[in-house]
Amino acid sequence: MIKKLYSFLAITAVLLSGCTMTPKYTRPDAPVPAGWPGGQAYKETPAMQGAPAAADLQWREFFADTRLQTVIAKALNNNRDLRVAALNVERARALYRVQRAELFPKVETGLIASKQHVRISGTTGLVTLEEYGANLGITSWEIDLFGRIRSLGKRALEEYFATEQARRGAQILLVSEVANAYLTLAADRENLQLAKSTLEAQQASYKVIRRRFEVGLAPELDLRQVQTRVDAARVDVAQYTERAAQDANALNLLAGSPVPADLLPGQLSVVKPLPDVSPGMSSEVLLCRPDILQSEYLLKAANANIGAARAAFFPRISLTSAIGSASGDLSGLFKSGSFVWNYAPQVVLPIFDARTWSALNVTKVDKEIAIAQYEKAIQAAFKDVADALARRGTLGDRMEAQQSLLDATAQTYRLSTARYEKGIDIYLNVLDAQRSLYSAQQGLIAVRLAKLANQVRLYAVLGGGGGPSTP
Repeated sequence: MIKKLYSFLAITAVLLSGCTMTPKYTRPDAPVPAGWPGGQAYKETPAMQGAPAAADLQWREFFADTRLQTVIAKALNNNRDLRVAALNVERARALYRVQRAELFPKVETGLIASKQHVRISGTTGLVTLEEYGANLGITSWEIDLFGRIRSLGKRALEEYFATEQARRGAQILLVSEVANAYLTLAADRENLQLAKSTLEAQQASYKVIRRRFEVGLAPELDLRQVQTRVDAARVDVAQYTERAAQDANALNLLAGSPVPADLLPGQLSVVKPLPDVSPGMSSEVLLCRPDILQSEYLLKAANANIGAARAAFFPRISLTSAIGSASGDLSGLFKSGSFVWNYAPQVVLPIFDARTWSALNVTKVDKEIAIAQYEKAIQAAFKDVADALARRGTLGDRMEAQQSLLDATAQTYRLSTARYEKGIDIYLNVLDAQRSLYSAQQGLIAVRLAKLANQVRLYAVLGGGGGPSTP
């Protein structure tokens, strides 16, 4: 019996190595330029040219701020969107295993035991008779001669790979969103502190002008003008108080649970700077982005599905029953060699009707759709990187100009205040200078936030932050 079983398995292995109808896969050419855009907006400093690649930097290396690292780790553990993405990977893995199992026969076994007390002629008393039986069955097994099941298994495997890349993409998005929410909260808190300090200065000026008005040294117009600045500062304090609270709520949602107060940033200026990253010389780096890999795996899955549709044009051979059985006493059951194997092969011939041809055409159209989606993903990725590079190339000039503007308006405010106190200028010029100074201070905070946010953006669009998910 054992020799027959070995022979049967050997024949099975030969049958399973049959042909497959899946077309040979060829990666489509990238529909984008080989290099990055050039021009005035894309200028680089020597430090940028020697920067490491984003994919080579783990997120803990890129985000050096320890409090931000803790918040990101908290989000990777608790964020529900990332948890769903991880569960989708587990689901795809289980589906692949189910499809893979179709290649192998379904083996069913059963043991039967019975005991009877009978009276035998010529003896006294009762005699106990024991009988044991064993069944071994292979049912509903399709012999994959033309690769239909293997093509379906290949499709399931590629879809599993696609879900894993989707999880990596979700992780990159989560890391960047947490960082942006953290930086936005820091900027709004710094704006809130600026608004409060401006309000205190305006209130102090209001008290001085009111005393001067009461003794007849200042007109009522000056008093009313400074009062408008006090009220405007109060509006800004309320506005930035609201924004900071909403930023904290957004950060809590991303983190999956409330972030402790000691982990929240005080202001943007104390957040540790971020390193520059290099996009490399060629746009081929985009082919390693998770979203593009996901699209390519889905394209491979569509390609494998064509093989399954083509195999439908060929006969299916299956064993609907292959049963072996033996019975006897327990000691001789597996030594007697009494197993009998019965094969009942079934051949199902294909029906060449409109549905079969339409199914094949559908799979071919699905592949063309997958190709278009893959190419679109590359084009969108190229635009993301190009936009971030253009923004990086101009933010240095913006930062320099904004700092110069701040210095100039601060000096203008000091001169206007001195001229007013000496009685050679009107108070309206002081208010205008103070308004310009406040606006320049806000602008500098906005440019610093834009620079940090663009660094996070460039790191993410180049595939950074998608390494091992273990915090």
